[in-house]
Amino acid sequence: MALRKHSIRIARHNTSITLEAEFWTELKRIAKAEKLSLNQLVAKVDSGRGGNLSSALRLYVLQDLKNIK
Repeated sequence: MALRKHSIRIARHNTSITLEAEFWTELKRIAKAEKLSLNQLVAKVDSGRGGNLSSALRLYVLQDLKNIK
């Protein structure tokens, strides 16, 4: 899995996130399901994280996938 940088704007500032394409695809799916923009979803995860944003996003995706029945 190749890592790719993605530029995104959260909390009125630009930042970049390095994620594998598979995680990025799942984040877009989750945002759509939650009726949020991708930026809004990332901001939501960002507001509740304790560490690295990319890691927090991976964990968010993992948790979402575990909850799918």
